[in-house]
Amino acid sequence: MSSGLVHVIDDDEAMRQSLQFLLDTAGFQARTYESAVQFLEGIEILEPGCIVTDVRMPEMNGLELVRRLRTRGVTQPVIVITGHGDVPLAVEAMKAGVADFLEKPFDDEALLSAVRAALDTRVQDDRQDAERQKFESMLAGLSPREQDVLRGVVAGKPNKIIAFELGISPRTVEVYRANVMTKTGASSLSELVRMALLAGF
Repeated sequence: MSSGLVHVIDDDEAMRQSLQFLLDTAGFQARTYESAVQFLEGIEILEPGCIVTDVRMPEMNGLELVRRLRTRGVTQPVIVITGHGDVPLAVEAMKAGVADFLEKPFDDEALLSAVRAALDTRVQDDRQDAERQKFESMLAGLSPREQDVLRGVVAGKPNKIIAFELGISPRTVEVYRANVMTKTGASSLSELVRMALLAGF
């Protein structure tokens, strides 16, 4: 079992308890915090491990937390949990250096797998290298127009804006987006964005 403490930050008490129970059951040691502010208050004595944080929270969101941690020199891997429709935030989080992000509702094993990889950076590096190569070949198989649409999606632009910039209809953008999802095997928009960012798209 990978060693290290899993710091769980979420303003939703039921979600905190659910995550703590899941992690405890899987043999991880977990500590919960109801806000990013509360977490940052105890950062001077931060035990080694990884951080799991919701992206939408009052006072300070998960993205702002990641930026604060980086400026303070905290290098612990961060896993961000996003709600539906938070893809632009997830994109920013990946660019800010988070290890992974998961879209709610997520499978228990998906979270545990992300935590295991985050706690074992060597495993994480190997996994990311393998994923990067796989995603690069997938994205290389897209048509030029599909790649254009994907760039718009990764930039967090709505379909209407992508359509306007490419001189095509919003309906055509939807068709291209659906094609991209099918060709890459992405199960959600956030997973598609993660693939693209990991491949350096």
